[in-house]
Amino acid sequence: MNTILKSFLVLVFALGVSAGSDHDGHHMHGNSDAWQIKAYTSAAPAFIGDHATVISADGRVLREGTNGWTCRNLVPMPDGGFADAHATAAACSDPNAVAWVEAYIADKTPQLKGDGWIWMKHGDLGVDNFKPYTDGQKDAGHKHYIESGAHMMLMPKDPTSLDGQTTDYTTGAPYVMFKGTKFVHLMIPLDGYYDYQPGAAPK
Repeated sequence: MNTILKSFLVLVFALGVSAGSDHDGHHMHGNSDAWQIKAYTSAAPAFIGDHATVISADGRVLREGTNGWTCRNLVPMPDGGFADAHATAAACSDPNAVAWVEAYIADKTPQLKGDGWIWMKHGDLGVDNFKPYTDGQKDAGHKHYIESGAHMMLMPKDPTSLDGQTTDYTTGAPYVMFKGTKFVHLMIPLDGYYDYQPGAAPK
């Protein structure tokens, strides 16, 4: 993997937060712990997020959970903090999906004990549907770029279980992302999926 890109992904676990906060939970150099807990856990329904473990942008455990799920940001926190929850690409993952995310960051083949699930109700910053590690590269000229609104993801234990599923992300139906790679998974659009890229919505 490109060294700069790997460094970017590793920052998900390495960036710190500090300084005083204002009433919106924004710090001079980051977002408050309380803001992060609210933003990350609301990526899933409350009956999951309210009981999940929460990891901060600098890798600290902000809250121990009781249901086996983990909520955290999937992109590094910028100087000054995240503008809103969408900018965090917050995800709430079950244990198998956590293993998938860690494999993606490390550029290793995911080894799952079972299918994994991820909630991302705030959406993400986009990726080329066929190219891993194009996260956030909206203006890089990728041919199949989709900035997702609210969705779920199925991370398969057996990637071949998704064989035959469509890769068309413009129909509103579930579709395969990263087909033909070790990171293939199923995207499941929810209400608001096309809010950030209405041109890709079903016609």
